[in-house]
Amino acid sequence: MSVKEAGSRSGYQASEWSLTDSSNGDSLVAAMLENPAGTYRFNYGDYLQWTGDDRWELIDGEPFCMSPAPSRVHQEIVVSLVVQVSTYLQGKRCRVYVAPFDVRLPRGDEPDKEVTTVVQPDVVVICDPHKLDDAGCRGAPDWVIEVISPSTSVRDQVQKRDLYERHGVREYWTIDPAERLLTIYCRQSGGGFAPPQTRPARGRQDVSLFPGLRIDLDPPFEL
Repeated sequence: MSVKEAGSRSGYQASEWSLTDSSNGDSLVAAMLENPAGTYRFNYGDYLQWTGDDRWELIDGEPFCMSPAPSRVHQEIVVSLVVQVSTYLQGKRCRVYVAPFDVRLPRGDEPDKEVTTVVQPDVVVICDPHKLDDAGCRGAPDWVIEVISPSTSVRDQVQKRDLYERHGVREYWTIDPAERLLTIYCRQSGGGFAPPQTRPARGRQDVSLFPGLRIDLDPPFEL
């Protein structure tokens, strides 16, 4: 039985499983059938047991498939961002990582296996080395960038925006290649994100967290 069939039978929302037709995720199929939607929150311990080629995220215990593979333009944007950010960060304590890279966002001090939120942002910058381990990152990155795909649009702009705000991400960017729009969320002194700044994803854009860093958004669209 495929993950899609198991998800449908167990009452999971289509957005959680319908992007995959994989029949190889046997452990996830079994977990869905044994734990109908609303009865169980999956956790990082479960996540590590899932087999198959699909990539998954967990948001508050709900699984979301990250298939299909992103578009060429999506990847052009990610590569351009990483090159520019990594060049700026040379000699600095902050580090940049690109998906697939697990970011665990615990509610408190629960053990890793009990964490119910694990995401794979397109690009993250982390400045606290204590958050890093061989499994990825535990705790909020300082800067998160998501390049929006049709299959992830709502999740990136609503669920993940709320998630990153709640967990303390300091700056969050979304880049929509189809509309060529950049949206920036910056953390206010009061704790939450300030109202978003939306502008054309063109030219050089300042990064609030890193004075002097200006990201050129034009090259990925020039091919």
